[in-house]
Amino acid sequence: MQANSIKVTSPGRINIIGEHTDYNGGFVLPAAINKYVNAEITVNGTASVCNFHALDMREKAHYDWTEKTTKGSSWENYLIGIIEEMRKRGAELRGIDIVFSGNVPIGSGMSSSAALECAVAYGLNRLFDCGFNEMTLIEIAQKAEHNYVGTMCGIMDQFASMMGKKERAVFLDCRDLEYKYLPLTLGDYEILIYNSNVKHSNAESGYNDRRRDCETGVTVLQKHFPEVKLLRDADFAMLEKVKSELSEVVYRRCHYILSENARVLAAVRALENGNLKTLGNLLYQSHAGMSRKYEISCPELDWMVDATRDKDYILGARMMGGGFGGCTINLIEKANSKAFVRETSAAYREKFGWEPTAYYLEIEEGTREV
Repeated sequence: MQANSIKVTSPGRINIIGEHTDYNGGFVLPAAINKYVNAEITVNGTASVCNFHALDMREKAHYDWTEKTTKGSSWENYLIGIIEEMRKRGAELRGIDIVFSGNVPIGSGMSSSAALECAVAYGLNRLFDCGFNEMTLIEIAQKAEHNYVGTMCGIMDQFASMMGKKERAVFLDCRDLEYKYLPLTLGDYEILIYNSNVKHSNAESGYNDRRRDCETGVTVLQKHFPEVKLLRDADFAMLEKVKSELSEVVYRRCHYILSENARVLAAVRALENGNLKTLGNLLYQSHAGMSRKYEISCPELDWMVDATRDKDYILGARMMGGGFGGCTINLIEKANSKAFVRETSAAYREKFGWEPTAYYLEIEEGTREV
């Protein structure tokens, strides 16, 4: 007998390195974390009426897919998008109530939106026995964000949320969707996520602009190299050949992506060899590229990274996420981590007028029923 309700938990994610490479078909190195969106989905006995309740925001929304309106005004678009993308693929859904809450910090670059999308997609798939595999659910979650939220995100966030493994990073090829798990063995070090508490929204920021810049670069590259379908397919020699045909901005965007892909591959080798010092240096290089070439940092994030550079107990740091706010990721010695946070929090507050927030995270399993 089919169940009438299901409870699902879905994690946020960190990304060790590989920012904005996913929608260019490149490489990323994320991991699921112990911050979650929890959702309960219940069949409500109607044919098409959906009731949504965001507990943390104390807001409710209503949706009926038989009506002409196909979008809501804000957070409910994530849920509507999942429902509609599943229905496009033949899922026979009925009216549902969705209640959700979570502790993934919103606007932090830890992908609260992907966690919500994956929770709902996974739950509906199980509740209505749709038969979609995990890869299809990841695609559904990504398309929901594209078509109903307006953020042309890559696939990394949804993939990491759905496919994460405890104490493992996921090395993902975003072009071919090949992946492997790498032990995240850090010894005396840990990953500190330091939230600037500068809020951003990918849909309203320069995220989509950066994607368009990269697509412009690909269009020019294709004139000379038809095999280039994504920036991942290009190399530095190709880029230099077409440099005169690109604006300075588009050239810098493309150069950053090629460089970041190379850094991810180097980071994988560093993790496999247990070389944390090299991994830390790669984080610093990544931040420099994001700040100067891709221009997605902000004064607060640059300050937070700069504050680590004279600390011999910090191997590396960079901004993490879509940009224009959010968090830094720091590879820091456990014994000195809390003292560093105390010291820099006071200086940050004095300079910017508000507090940053520190998160000491564990690497956890992906989306699952509870």
